[in-house]
Amino acid sequence: MSEVISHSSLDERRAGVLLHLTSLPGEAETGDLGPEAYHFVDFLNSAGMSVWQMLPIGPTQADGSPYQSCSVHAGNAQLISLQKMVERGYLEPSFLNKPHLYKQCKDYGLLEAWRNFHQHPERFDRKGFETFLTENRYWLDDYALYQSLHKEFNDQPWWEWPAAIRDREPQALAEARARLSRAVEYVCFEQYLFFQQWFEFKTYANRKGIKLFGDMPIFVAHDSAEVWAKRQFFYLDELGQTEVVAGVPPDYFSETGQRWGNPLYRWNRMVEDGFSFWIDRLKTQLKLFDIIRIDHFRGFEAYWEIPASEEYAVNGKWVKAPGDMLFDRLHELYDPLPLVAEDLGIITPEVDALRTKYALPGMKILQFAFSGEPDNPYLSYNHPENSVVYTGTHDNDTTLGWYRTLNDGTRHNVDEYLGYSKEPMPWPLIRHALASRARLAVIPMQDLLALDGEHRMNLPGTTEGNWQWRFEWSQVEADLAERIRHRVRLYNRLVTH
Repeated sequence: MSEVISHSSLDERRAGVLLHLTSLPGEAETGDLGPEAYHFVDFLNSAGMSVWQMLPIGPTQADGSPYQSCSVHAGNAQLISLQKMVERGYLEPSFLNKPHLYKQCKDYGLLEAWRNFHQHPERFDRKGFETFLTENRYWLDDYALYQSLHKEFNDQPWWEWPAAIRDREPQALAEARARLSRAVEYVCFEQYLFFQQWFEFKTYANRKGIKLFGDMPIFVAHDSAEVWAKRQFFYLDELGQTEVVAGVPPDYFSETGQRWGNPLYRWNRMVEDGFSFWIDRLKTQLKLFDIIRIDHFRGFEAYWEIPASEEYAVNGKWVKAPGDMLFDRLHELYDPLPLVAEDLGIITPEVDALRTKYALPGMKILQFAFSGEPDNPYLSYNHPENSVVYTGTHDNDTTLGWYRTLNDGTRHNVDEYLGYSKEPMPWPLIRHALASRARLAVIPMQDLLALDGEHRMNLPGTTEGNWQWRFEWSQVEADLAERIRHRVRLYNRLVTH
């Protein structure tokens, strides 16, 4: 490895919360960028927290997983707020008097806004729309056509489309763009609304002293605009089918490992291309977020390759990846690299060396700390300053749920290490996270609300019942923000400027 002098993206001691946008309360089927998002920013500000971490915000597929998006650039249209569309004049105020619309897909409201945008151009910023199209052409053209074709072909995956379209023959693409021009422009308008609402929301959050902390999966969904448009960067056969797929071997989340099914990268071609795929990807995400968690960081040093014919992840192998070359290139553009490395799982000295070379903070999960061994890296006195500490993540049980399911020996270790606190769980573990040497402490909203395991976000290795949790303001005790702020100040995590 060549020497790199880098700086951490974590500038000072901070505290934050982990809550996906879809988990916000509200009238719609999921949380969105409407008034509740602003209300939550106000709550964080009053609680002394200065970071809001969320999961990936791209358009999801049938299972709702934010880690299997059909685009690495686009925003999820279900996060667009009807209320904000009314405020901008895209919809009449009377639209909000139809509460049944909140319980349905937002497509109707988006289509109505699209019609008004076309029928009353004098009322809207057409120049702003054209600027958005120009600035985002590097991904939006392919994405809009992909989505339009997806609908035309009854949501079949792209490798089942007619061969000429599947293989992106120029004549077939030109004919499709002409045939679907209205549909393509509608998808562009949808993204314009998303980004317009997002930047308004981000400006508000930043002015309130809240940094937005995003999440970028390492791999890309097979049925996605990028895999269809950039097949040369993925291990696919001539029919667009995967040859090998991504996953992880057995670990503490799953005894049989996890077969994610994502196509794997042809890293040699990415090297030859100068990593434009990753440069473009980071460019988009840094428009949206102040800090980015890069999921499954160890896959940049070596990834688990599973033959596509295998049903399970066990029969895979480790294959080296050129992470050092990639991060050298990204470091030329950004110093500090505004990334946090998700370095959980099977971590080798080589993975640690790659992370520390670029001063990327790692993750420390307190639920993994109480094995009884004093050298456990998740124990707070072993945390490096340049790290992010969590009580748990979206893949863990809530802290209360976790604590209640511990065996007697482990629970004894937890109680002894936390000094037999008189506070009810999860507050002793929350205090422990805030007291850590790690510059950033992030607490899942479920833990701040002291919720049990019925409220966890995801159970790894399962495909049903995940990603659906939402909180209600009635669960937030009147003095909760004040109690959090007291602890944030006590452990020197209150950012006042």
